Amino acid sequence: MASLKPSYLSHAEHAGADMTSIMKDTDTVSGDVDDDLRWMSARQLASLIRSGELLAREALRAHWAHIDAVNPQLNAIIYEDRESAWRQAELADARQAAGEPLGALHGVPMTNKDCNDTAGMPSTWGSPLLQGNIAKQDSVIVARLRAAGAVLTGKSNVPEFAAGAHTFNEVNGITRNPYDLTRSPGGSSGGVAASLAAGIQPIGDGSDMAGSLRVPAAFCNVLGLRPSRGQIPNPSPDSWAWLGCTGPMARETADIALMMSLLSGPDPRVPYSMNAQWTDTERTLHQGVKGLRIGYSPTVGLDMPIEPQVAAVCKQALAALAQEGAHIEEAAPNISCADYVFRQTRANDFEFAWGELVRANPEQVKPEMRENVAAGTRQTAGDLRELARTRTRLEGCVRDYFNRYDLWITPTTQVLPFPAEWRYPTQINDQPMSDYLDWMRSVCVVSAMDVPALSVPAGFSPEGLPVGLQVVGPIGSENLLLRVAQTLEDITGFSSIHPAL
Repeated sequence: MASLKPSYLSHAEHAGADMTSIMKDTDTVSGDVDDDLRWMSARQLASLIRSGELLAREALRAHWAHIDAVNPQLNAIIYEDRESAWRQAELADARQAAGEPLGALHGVPMTNKDCNDTAGMPSTWGSPLLQGNIAKQDSVIVARLRAAGAVLTGKSNVPEFAAGAHTFNEVNGITRNPYDLTRSPGGSSGGVAASLAAGIQPIGDGSDMAGSLRVPAAFCNVLGLRPSRGQIPNPSPDSWAWLGCTGPMARETADIALMMSLLSGPDPRVPYSMNAQWTDTERTLHQGVKGLRIGYSPTVGLDMPIEPQVAAVCKQALAALAQEGAHIEEAAPNISCADYVFRQTRANDFEFAWGELVRANPEQVKPEMRENVAAGTRQTAGDLRELARTRTRLEGCVRDYFNRYDLWITPTTQVLPFPAEWRYPTQINDQPMSDYLDWMRSVCVVSAMDVPALSVPAGFSPEGLPVGLQVVGPIGSENLLLRVAQTLEDITGFSSIHPAL
C-alpha cells in the first residue's frame, strides 16, 4: 500500500493482510485516465461501469491513486479498507458481466462520513473515547448508497463528536481546504467536502445539525443539501429528534438529485419519515427560475455581520438569477426567536445523545462538548415548555413567509474559509463572537426553521476562496432549490472550477 500516515492505515493492513495482489496494478493508472475519471459526475461514472466501458476495479484503482496523491496534503480520508473495497469492485464487475440488474451508483467508489455508520468500519466521531467503536451495521444513508451499487472504501474526517463547523480532532488531526491548504474546509462534513472538491469522489454522505452540510459545501465550492424533515430518515435513540439530519453532497446539481431519489423514502424507526420517495427528474432541474418569487437577506434577516467579500459574491449571484427572470426583493421571515429554538433544541439533543459519556469523561472531550451537554443538563420542564411554544411560533412565521415567497436566499456563511489552525473565528468585521456557534448563525437559524436548505457555489473571493449561497424553501421544496442550483451551475460554471492540487 502507498505510504500514508499511521492513522490512514486500513483495517486490512492492521490485521496483516497481504495487499500485494490487490494493489499490483494501482500505479498503472495513467494520469490522463485518472484526470478523466476524477472530475466525472457520479451519473457519468456509473453509466460507464454499467455499460462495461469501464471496470469497477479500474474506477477503484483511480480512486486509490488520487487518495494517495492528494490526501497527505488534505487529511480528508482517515480510514481505508482496500481489501473489502476490492472485493466489492470484483463483485460489481462480475454482476455486470453476467447481465444482472445494476443500481444507479453501480461501481462508483466513495468514502463515507466518519459518523455515518458503515458496517465493519470504525465510527470514531473524532473522539479518543470511541477509537475502538466498529459499526455493526450500516446507517440508513450508507445502506441505501450500498444498495444502489456504490463501492464503499473508507471514512472521512469530522470534528470531535461532529460538533463545530471546522474539521479537526485529537485522533486524526486537521483536515485542510483543497482551494487553500492553509484554510479550513468547514465542518462537520469537512472531510466529505474536501474529498469532493479534490476529485477523490463525485458524491458524499453528509449530516447537518448546525450547518454541517452547508458550511463545508460553501467553503469547498460544492453542493450540500439539508433535506426536509423525514425525507432521508435518520434513526436515533430519540425517534422524534428533528434538528439533526443526513443529506447528500456533490459537485454537480444532477448528482444531488440522483442521490435524493436513492436516499429518500420511509423508515419505520422514524415516525415522521415521509412516505413518498423523492422523484428525480431532469425536466424539473432545467425548468429555470423565471417567475420565482425570491426574498433575499444580505444579513440573514437578523443584522448578522457578514464579511464584505462574502456579501459581494452573493450579490453577484443574485444578479445572475434576476437576469434569468427570478423576481428578487430584499425580504426576510420573522425569525427573531430562531436562535433560542436552535440553541435550546441542540442542548437537549446533545445531552440526550452524549450526556452520560461526557459527564463520565469530562477531561477527554473538548470544552465545546462540555458546554453543550451542560446547557442541556440545566434545562427545566419550564424551559422545554417554552421551547415548544417558541418553536410553534417560529413555524407559523416561516409558513407565513413562504405563503408570500417561493424561496429565501442568504449567504451560506458569514466568513470566508478561515485559517485551519483556528478553532473558530472569534470576530467578524471587528464584532466579537460570543462562542463557537456565533460565527455560523447564518446556518443555525435556518436549521431552527426546520425546512430544506441548499448551499450552492456562488463564486470566489479575489484571493480565490469559495463562497456559497444558501437557498431555503418550505418543506418539500427540494425541486425548487435544485432548479436554482442548476441555473447557477449552467450560467456561471463556478462548480467546475477545481483546485490546483
